[in-house]
Amino acid sequence: MWKYIAKRILISIPVLIGITVIDYFLMSLAGSPLSMMAGPRASKAALAAKGAQLGLDKPVLVQYFLWLSQILAGNFGYSIKGKEAVSSLIASHLGPTLLLMGVSLLLSMVVAVPGGIYSATHQSKKGDYILMGLSYLGNSIPSFFLAMMLIFVFTVRLNWLPSGGMATLGADLGGGDVAVHMVMPVIVLTVSMAGTNIRYIRSAVLEILQQDYLRTARAKGIGRFKVINKHALRNAMIPVITVFGMEIPTLFGGAIIVEQVFSWPGLGLLTMSAIVNRDYPVIMGVSLVAALVVLLGNLLTDVLYAVVDPTIQYH
Repeated sequence: MWKYIAKRILISIPVLIGITVIDYFLMSLAGSPLSMMAGPRASKAALAAKGAQLGLDKPVLVQYFLWLSQILAGNFGYSIKGKEAVSSLIASHLGPTLLLMGVSLLLSMVVAVPGGIYSATHQSKKGDYILMGLSYLGNSIPSFFLAMMLIFVFTVRLNWLPSGGMATLGADLGGGDVAVHMVMPVIVLTVSMAGTNIRYIRSAVLEILQQDYLRTARAKGIGRFKVINKHALRNAMIPVITVFGMEIPTLFGGAIIVEQVFSWPGLGLLTMSAIVNRDYPVIMGVSLVAALVVLLGNLLTDVLYAVVDPTIQYH
């Protein structure tokens, strides 16, 4: 297993470099940060001097290798807009994003796994139809629309929940206050993920329930609860783990929209601000962190396969 993990990490290095190459060249097509600095008082000479200072006067390929050399030296650079170190910006925004993603992923599992099992074991019954209907509804509602509806109902109409931020202005950052501010963002992310995952889990469990060894177990008189929760569920965990492993990049993409709507101080809000201001160092820093999280998530998924199913051997 350890040899396999080391091999996967080594393979991930060229993949990571390829991702940064694509990101950097796509970002350069969006325009120069100098255009955001141009104003009535900014002369062409001043903009040219600023571009030379930032290295923007060089070809894109040279700019990329200069950025890569800084990354390899442990220097993420400085924000063009705020002049703050990119590593500090990412560190201050990474925690809130991981908290939001972790809680949402956990709740989606709590909802999707029992829901998918129940739907599979009650196929073509009333409960199955209700769950499938709710699943399609949760998956089809756009995140931003659901977020605005929740704000309208729980903030504007009922005044129960705050509309944005991570804590009340002027108050100490406490666990209860953060939990209250997390309710609506977590609901939006959980509804979207659970709506998709219930169907995947239902399909996986239905396929397992039709296997011969489960028919034999039922014929031997093993109880229904034991057949489903011990034999069927364990063998259905491989596709379930795959589904939840795929949710990591989906969470990152969805978090950008949700954090923007709810002003959640995470990487999504930082990314949108950097894109609007064409802040190259921040955009590349966030892209690098996102790629690392996705690659680590895929590695964790492979490791969990072997944990769930001891017959899986990695060589």
